[in-house]
Order: sequence, then structure tokens, then C-alpha cells
Amino acid sequence: MDKNKKKQLSHFRRKKRVRKKVNGSLQRPRLSVSRSLKHIYAQIIDDEAGNTLAHASSLSPEVKADTTEGGKIEIAQNVGQLIAQKAKEKQIEGVIFDRSGYLYHGRIKALADAARGAGLKF
Repeated sequence: MDKNKKKQLSHFRRKKRVRKKVNGSLQRPRLSVSRSLKHIYAQIIDDEAGNTLAHASSLSPEVKADTTEGGKIEIAQNVGQLIAQKAKEKQIEGVIFDRSGYLYHGRIKALADAARGAGLKF
């Protein structure tokens, strides 16, 4: 097995292990974070109904307008602030954080800290 396949398989196993324990409801939905090499995505999900209540990403026009120059961490912070703002508009105060198997550092940590700073409770 080559190195890339092994890395993908490890990520998939971590993601499944986290999802067994993390489940969102309407009272406390799940904040799921996903990332690629260029972009970062966040969505608030009600797992009982299977609905996405709010979403934000680095491709959102609001984030693109806020980010002048800076790296991926600054963009992740802007996405975190935007998802918290959209959650407040829908009267969502607390969420369960689903890091989707990613390690809690870098862009994932920046997004979570920015969402907490904007008033979202984890």
C-alpha cells in the first residue's frame, strides 16, 4: 500500500470513529468542518432530520470580501466568524464540534476559536 492510500485510509477511520460518538439534534446541531488544500468548509447539521441548517466556506462571497491578503488560517477565521453569525440568525446558540477526523490544530483550530469568539458555544 502506498503512502497516500494509507494516509487516506487512516483519515477515513478517524472520521468514522468520531462520527460514531458525535450526533447533532435540533437543540444542539453538529458543526461539521471539512477542508481541502485550497478551501475550508463548515456546515451546521441537524442529524435527526438530515438537514443542513447553515453553511459557510472560503468560497462564500462574504469571506472573499473580508479577506484581503493573508493565509489559509486567516480565511479559516473568517469562515468561523461567518458560520457563527449565520447560526445566531437562526437562533442556534450551541453546537457539537465535528472535526471530521482532522487534527485539532492549524485551520481547524482557527475556525473553531473564531466561531467561539463570535459567540457560538461548543
